[in-house]
Amino acid sequence: MVISEVVFVGELSTEATHARSSSQLTTDAPIDNNGLGRTFSPTDLLATSLASCMLTIMGIRANESNLDISGTTADVTKVMASNPRRVEEVKVDLKIKDRNLTDAQKKVLEKAAQTCPVALSLSETLKQTVSFSYHK
Repeated sequence: MVISEVVFVGELSTEATHARSSSQLTTDAPIDNNGLGRTFSPTDLLATSLASCMLTIMGIRANESNLDISGTTADVTKVMASNPRRVEEVKVDLKIKDRNLTDAQKKVLEKAAQTCPVALSLSETLKQTVSFSYHK
C-alpha cells in the first residue's frame, strides 16, 4: 500500500502528500548542500522521525498505564559526516513531563523510546545518543 507520493518541485525541494489524509510536507536541501534551507531537509526528517517515533511509543506505553506525559518534548540534533555524506549521529534529548512517575514507570518509558520502530530500523552504524530528563 502506498503511504505517500513525493514530487520533486525544483530548486532542490520536494512536496510529499500522505495518501490517507492528504496532509503535506515539503523538504528543501540544506544550505551546506546547495540548498536554501527553507524547511526541513530529508536528513532533518530522518532525525526528527526518530524523536517523533520515540515520543509516540512512549505515549502508547503511558496510555497503557494511565500516565499523562503530555507536554513531554524532544530536542533533536543531527551530526553529518562526509565521504560519504550521511547522518553520522542523531542526538535526542527527551524532557519528560514528570507527574510523580515511579522509577519503574520511568524505565518503561525509556525502554519504549529506545525500542521504537524507527530506532530499531536505522543502521547500526548510525549513532543514536538519547538522554532523558524529568521535570515538573
